[in-house]
Amino acid sequence: MLVRLALSDFRNHADAVIEPGPGFVALTGENGAGKTNVLEAVSLLAPGRGLRRATFPAMARQGGPGGFGVAATLIGDAVLGTGVEPRAPERRIVRINGAGAPATALAEWLAVLWLTPAMDRLFAEPASERRRFLDRLTLALEPGHAAHATRYETAMRERNRLLADDAPTDPQWLVALEARMGEHGAAIDAARRRTVAALSAILESASEGPFARPSLALEGWAGDRDGLVRELAQGRGRDAAAGRTLVGPHRADLAVAHRDKAQAAALCSTGEQKALLLGIVLAHADLVAATMPHPPVLLLDEVAAHLDPIRRAALFDRLAGKGQVWMTGTEDALFAELGQEATRLHVAAGQLSPA
Repeated sequence: MLVRLALSDFRNHADAVIEPGPGFVALTGENGAGKTNVLEAVSLLAPGRGLRRATFPAMARQGGPGGFGVAATLIGDAVLGTGVEPRAPERRIVRINGAGAPATALAEWLAVLWLTPAMDRLFAEPASERRRFLDRLTLALEPGHAAHATRYETAMRERNRLLADDAPTDPQWLVALEARMGEHGAAIDAARRRTVAALSAILESASEGPFARPSLALEGWAGDRDGLVRELAQGRGRDAAAGRTLVGPHRADLAVAHRDKAQAAALCSTGEQKALLLGIVLAHADLVAATMPHPPVLLLDEVAAHLDPIRRAALFDRLAGKGQVWMTGTEDALFAELGQEATRLHVAAGQLSPA
């Protein structure tokens, strides 16, 4: 949980400090005021490029020095910081309690998950987007997942490069890379399957309510380390011809269906898809709160805009006590059902003030 967030030259925020409470944080203001920018800053306190997946130079304030900084103090006084310097705007810097650290280490301190309007088409997007979503869910439960994913991708890129090279390649080099892919690929697959199984258990036991109940399954490659190594070795010729690796956990897909209608999410209405996605996020918040030493930080961008008052109240009731929940909206009325203890901030042209 964040007890203090400081932004410096981030997006349209030249200098901002927020001291949120432990529960709901409601950010209101007109479109373009900078509400989502605050959520994006919080999302950078996890591995990756944040909820917009933007380049780091794009996050620096226009007209500013060219770099930016995001720093947060967590409950217990741990301090996380990230940003870029003007002289090296593509190189991300991460500090934990003042010491340099890899971005993957952030997952050991904070579990962050987000839901944005851009994710409404998750079930119509390519499988890579659903894998990325599942990996974010998994990372909140197993911080080591990020390191396995990074090492697997690095080994796979190097293997693809060697297979595409016309010059003869040392077979032992390929053997070493495939062994690395086998080790980390099996770990990735196992972690994803544990996450899907744990979420499924919560979703199956949930009673019917105002939100659609999803069912989950992981489709695609499944196996162990030795099996993946063997498949990679046997498929070198095929992969060289294709220009990419055709087997492994990077080919998996998260299959989601509307449980009560027995219908694939991709075939559901837009409203049903949004409800299914929200159902997954709510179940994940329950899971993290119940199993991890620190509650999650949820970033919900415009999540209440299209919900009627009954569903808004149900949503807030489900989220209460599950961790720190940051939400945005254009109107104060969207958060009328929140209690008096919620942190309410108004955002206007990059400036924050109590709402």
